[in-house]
Amino acid sequence: MRADLAAKLAALEEKFEALSSQMSDPVFVADHTRYVAAAKTYGDLEPIVERTRAYRKAQQELNKARDLSRNPSDLELRKLAQEEIQTQERCMVKLERELTSLLVPRDPNDEKNVILEIRAGTGGAEAALFGQELFRMYSRYAESRKWKVEVLSTSSTGLGGIKEVIASLEGKGVYSVLKYESGVHRVQRVPVTESSGRIHTSTVTVAILPEAEEVEIQIDEKDLRIDRFCSTGPGGQSVNTTYSAVRITHEPTGLVVSCQDEKSQHKNKARAMRVLRSRLYNIKLQEQKDQRARERREQVGTGERSEKIRTYNFPQGRVTDHRINLTLHRLEGVLDGDLQPLLDPLITYHQAEKLKEEVRA
Repeated sequence: MRADLAAKLAALEEKFEALSSQMSDPVFVADHTRYVAAAKTYGDLEPIVERTRAYRKAQQELNKARDLSRNPSDLELRKLAQEEIQTQERCMVKLERELTSLLVPRDPNDEKNVILEIRAGTGGAEAALFGQELFRMYSRYAESRKWKVEVLSTSSTGLGGIKEVIASLEGKGVYSVLKYESGVHRVQRVPVTESSGRIHTSTVTVAILPEAEEVEIQIDEKDLRIDRFCSTGPGGQSVNTTYSAVRITHEPTGLVVSCQDEKSQHKNKARAMRVLRSRLYNIKLQEQKDQRARERREQVGTGERSEKIRTYNFPQGRVTDHRINLTLHRLEGVLDGDLQPLLDPLITYHQAEKLKEEVRA
C-alpha cells in the first residue's frame, strides 16, 4: 500500500476513534444536532476502518507466514506457509481495492437520468451525418444497458443527418457511466459527397446533463418568455396548421429551448421545461466546478485540458480518447454501441484522480 494512502487511512481511523469517544459522552449525546452529524460521519467511516483493520491483520498474518516459510528443516510447514502467503496476499489486494473504492468521493448526481444533447459542429453536412451516427451509437449502448431512450427534440438535415438532437436516457446509474462523454468528438474520413477522395475533419459536440428534479431547480414563471408557433418539417396534417410548437426563453440566463416533435402544445412545453431545468442545473454544477478548478490552479498551477476529447478515424479504423491516451482499433464496434472498452478506462482514470485529491486533502 502506498505511504500516502496508509497515512490517510490512519488519520481516518484516528478520527473514527475520537468520534466513538465523543458519542459515549452523555453531554455530547444531549446535543442532538451535533450527535446526529457525528453519528452520520461515524457510519460513513465505519466500513473504511473495518477494512483498514482487516488489511492490517492480513499484513501481520502474511509476515508470520513469511517467517515460517524460511524454516529450513520442516518441509511440510514451509508448504503450508507458502499457501498462507498466497491467501493473505490475495486478501490484501481485495481489501486495498475496496478501500480505494470507499475513499473515492461519490458524485451525488451518479444515479440521475441524463439529458443527452448532440449538435453538429464544424464540417457542414458531414458533421450532421456523424451527429446522427453518434446518436445511434449512444442509443445502441443504452439499449444494451436496458435504459429507456426518449427523443425530446430533433432538427434534421435533408441528407439524413441531424443539426441537433436532444434526448433523455433513463435507467440505473446513467450519469455515472456517461458523464465523461461531454465534449468535442472529432471524425476523420472521406465524406460520401467527396469526389477526390480527400479525408475531411468534422466535429460534433456532445453534452451529458444530469436531469434535474423540480425541487432542485426552482424556475419562476415570471422569468420565462413562452412563444408558440407552427411546427415545421415532416409530421402530418398538424404541421403548419396548429400552434403546437413551443419556444421557452429563460430571460435571466438567455437560455432558449424549443420543442415541436409532439402534436400537443402542453407536451412540447413539458419537454422543453425538462431540458431547460437540466441546463440550468448544469450551469449551477459548472459554476461549482469552475470555482474548484480555480482553487486547484492557484495551488498546483495546472491548465485546462484541450476541448477535443475523442477522434474517430475511419481510414485507420481507430478511436482515440485524448484525455487518457487510449487508442482502440475497433471503430466499427464502438459506433455499433460497444462503448464499454472506452468507458471503463475513463471511469478508472477519473476515480484515480479523485482518489489522489482525496488522499492529499
